Amino acid sequence: MLSNTFRNGRIRKADYDPAAQQLDLHWDNKSVLAYKHVPQEVYRRLCSAPNPATYWEDRIAEEYPKGTPMTPATGSDGARKLSDLFGD
Repeated sequence: MLSNTFRNGRIRKADYDPAAQQLDLHWDNKSVLAYKHVPQEVYRRLCSAPNPATYWEDRIAEEYPKGTPMTPATGSDGARKLSDLFGD
């Protein structure tokens, strides 16, 4: 599996499974969107885009079918939820 972390913007992380051609996008609001049948070149272009969220809107969101994320959304444990409410 390939993975890329973004330092700023709405997309925080992109996970890509070349064998399954699945792309999981981890967002700043802790949600995860999965897309099936995504070519590796699309993943590569997303990772090199100046604004990955804009690339997602233009080239991925309506182009590829949604799937089930390979990994659960981050922040699903109770400690993380408390931290989100009250700070660290």
